[in-house]
Amino acid sequence: MNRLAAETSPYLRQHADNPVDWYPWGDEAFARAAAEDKPILLSVGYSACHWCHVMAHESFEDADTAALMNDLVVSVKVDREERPDVDAIYMDAVQAMTGHGGWPMTVFLMPDGRPFFGGTYFPKTARGSMLSFTDLLTRIDDVWRTRRDDLAEQADELTEAISRGAGLPTSETVPGPDVLDQAVASLAGQFDAEWGGFGRAPKFPQTMSLEVALRAHDRTGSAEALTMVTTSLDAMASGGIYDHVGGGFARYSVDEFWIVPHFEKMLYDQALLTRIYLHAWQVTGESRYRQVLDETIEYVCRDLRHRGGGFYSAEDADSPGPDGHNEEGRFATWTPEELTTVLGELAPAAVEWWGVTAEGNFEGRSILTRPVRGDLLRPDEIERARRELFDHREGRPRPGLDDKVLTEWNGLMLATLAEAAAATGDQGWLLDALQTGEFLLANLRREDGRWLRSWQAGSASEEAGGRAQHLAYAADYGALLDGFTRLAEASGRARWIAEARRVADDLIDLFWDNEHGGVFTTGRDAEALVTRPKDLMDNATPSANSLAAVGLLRLAGLTGEERYTERAAAILRLLAAPAGKHPTAFGHLLAALDLWHAGMVEVAVVGERSDLVDLVAHRYRPTTVVTWGEPFPSPLWDDRNAGPDGQGQAYVCRDFACQAPVATTTELAAQLDA
Repeated sequence: MNRLAAETSPYLRQHADNPVDWYPWGDEAFARAAAEDKPILLSVGYSACHWCHVMAHESFEDADTAALMNDLVVSVKVDREERPDVDAIYMDAVQAMTGHGGWPMTVFLMPDGRPFFGGTYFPKTARGSMLSFTDLLTRIDDVWRTRRDDLAEQADELTEAISRGAGLPTSETVPGPDVLDQAVASLAGQFDAEWGGFGRAPKFPQTMSLEVALRAHDRTGSAEALTMVTTSLDAMASGGIYDHVGGGFARYSVDEFWIVPHFEKMLYDQALLTRIYLHAWQVTGESRYRQVLDETIEYVCRDLRHRGGGFYSAEDADSPGPDGHNEEGRFATWTPEELTTVLGELAPAAVEWWGVTAEGNFEGRSILTRPVRGDLLRPDEIERARRELFDHREGRPRPGLDDKVLTEWNGLMLATLAEAAAATGDQGWLLDALQTGEFLLANLRREDGRWLRSWQAGSASEEAGGRAQHLAYAADYGALLDGFTRLAEASGRARWIAEARRVADDLIDLFWDNEHGGVFTTGRDAEALVTRPKDLMDNATPSANSLAAVGLLRLAGLTGEERYTERAAAILRLLAAPAGKHPTAFGHLLAALDLWHAGMVEVAVVGERSDLVDLVAHRYRPTTVVTWGEPFPSPLWDDRNAGPDGQGQAYVCRDFACQAPVATTTELAAQLDA
């Protein structure tokens, strides 16, 4: 009996027809393992994971392998994007055992959930030093029957090791601003001056580290810090990691030149990369960054958006080729002959512009790149060619779509979309952002106010309602806090500050660690796992603690609530010291430290003065918050008026001590620049 067909996760439903007797994570699986005295086989992945598909095809779809699994273990399937708590605990265990991790993740557990052995991808047949999956199963079974005490001892040691991470000691004070300088120096040492990014292949965008460098440039005027940003952004947008036909970014590059991507497109990457290109455009005024900003938002709103306003999670790396079998990158790659067929007389110019060759740069086909790095503004004939290629590509079989709506990733995209709308004045983006906020409130918050993690529309008959499940995690709350706060700044609507306050209060109530400070991953009302994890380091997405620190500081700047500042300070005391030494692991946390030391600049615009609001929003001002439109409870609104002639004016404050109000953009700019 397969139990995955009714799950909200497209990844779990992909395995609904496997001959494996899968269980979703839950009490039923653990009860069966205890009753039958079998270990749990935990398999964790996600829908856009290429090697997850490979292992599924090789092993989980194979009748003989499935029969062995059904005989020897109780098999549990988990979508890491829906259950980051489960993923984090057992990934820590795998890394402790092997020194590395990744997906698919394969872990063997005692019936009470304690891990005793694990790894990542196991092939169906042995390859070099890699044990075959079937041999692994039989060896685990042998040790389970003959040396159970050894497994129990290893499970105890692993569980103790992964439990220690949440108890990081806290400092008495927030570390000084020298930590920021130390972090930038460390990033400069890891920076690839030729191709941008940090470290060697495979290369991930590391947007939060780029944001650290951009903040350093804003703070100090450092040309070196700005070069780290522009070199990286130009190289990424010129490479194959960027979709030159349809917009948007793939997850990472397998080479150091950003040419060959791992083709899946994740919502969180679009949110974070759009944000850094927005900021780079604000700082430099370069049109090429605005083009990438526009095209990436267009991609997200076109291909990753539910009509009700929520954003889907990802597009797969694989799509069907001519023979019907899935091929990685098939949707996004071309040959010169295909370009000639589609473009006719435009083909030679397109071949040259995007560097298409007969031999190709990926398995005999070409990933489109821009060989002249940074030269992204397309002349008319190339733009015509791009549109024709896009129209043709729309007729190809598309990569799989993971259409679950995750609260955390939607919060990240909401924050970016709202900030981009405010900075550019694009009212369409603002309407999209408002619709997303309303969608999240309507579909992912229970009547009692508790947020949930994941929503999925299900079948066409369920489309009107959909279904949400899994209690939301601290990262969900942290991302919502930032999203709602920025939506309030972009729209001038007080209700979004009220929603941000409610999220912040619940974040503290449900997740706060009263012993060490910071937030746990899971709420106090959540299922008890073998340990209560704490999300500390920024990886592909900001950690829950980094999101909380930034969000609480910005909300405190808008509302004057000192208790939010105090909680953010506790997180900084916990994490800021290691952040200076390992900046690529704490990029978003360093943004909070920058806010702390720079001090928040608070701007209140009273009256109908869109010109004053636009002045604040247009420039890159990472330590500034702005309120306008509808008043809400805050010292920023106390005794404020629209000026003697009622035409409106702005108040620039720091720690709620304000300068004299100003009524012109020139005066406001002077106060902000001071």
